[in-house]
Amino acid sequence: MKGIYFINDRICINGLTKQESLTFQEQSLKKFINDQNIQVVKFNPYQLNDFYTIPHALLYDLKKEKVQVDCFLYYSSQVIEDFIYSYPAKWLILKSFFKELITVEKQNDLNISEVV
Repeated sequence: MKGIYFINDRICINGLTKQESLTFQEQSLKKFINDQNIQVVKFNPYQLNDFYTIPHALLYDLKKEKVQVDCFLYYSSQVIEDFIYSYPAKWLILKSFFKELITVEKQNDLNISEVV
């Protein structure tokens, strides 16, 4: 299974700082990706990370590649809701490139104390 994951680097989750929230999201997602044997797809060779932090950039890359990916992973609806409410049409287009949308918040047993 091939997937792309998104991390919101501008949000604070569960009272954590932005940096701790970023680390927490990354650890949670990587654990799930490893547990489920998901191969991370990266379309842009100049992209610094394996994950996306800007939904517009992800949508641009997907449109350019014209390919469907098995899954789109993100920590929780909280990390993507700003994009969904601000750009509902773009969200519909973005999610149409994926067979499955997966939130790992409830599926992952990583403890917040492991981050701090």
